Amino acid sequence: KKLEHDLHPWVAYFVLPVFAFANAGVSLAGISSEVFVHPVTLGIALGLMVGKPIGVFFMTWLVHVLGIARLPEGLTWYHIFGLSVLCGVGFTMSLFIGTLAFDQVGVNFSPYDRLGVIVGSTLCAIWGYTVLYFALPKENTDAA
Repeated sequence: KKLEHDLHPWVAYFVLPVFAFANAGVSLAGISSEVFVHPVTLGIALGLMVGKPIGVFFMTWLVHVLGIARLPEGLTWYHIFGLSVLCGVGFTMSLFIGTLAFDQVGVNFSPYDRLGVIVGSTLCAIWGYTVLYFALPKENTDAA
């Protein structure tokens, strides 16, 4: 049990993400600076960074307004916004859907698709963390 407990952070925060990244078939070979500004790359990254947060936040607000659910005590809309931004993180399904979407067009969009997912997910993780960092209450560390 102690070994399992000691290994958990390494597995959860390093081994599993590297395994998922490698098994998703993500190759960054041949990616140049032009790929970052390609419409497919920008569209996918913005879809993760704008579309997902808007969709999650709006549906949460709608469910709240309709009286179907309430916010838990102590939770604010700022918290919901931070969580909505974090919903843009997650590349396995995004890569899968991108592969399905672009498989039929006869042009290889996979470098653009993959980079858009990686950039969008990474920026959502940083943005969501930042929002929640400022939204969550700080512990009082005064020893007085």
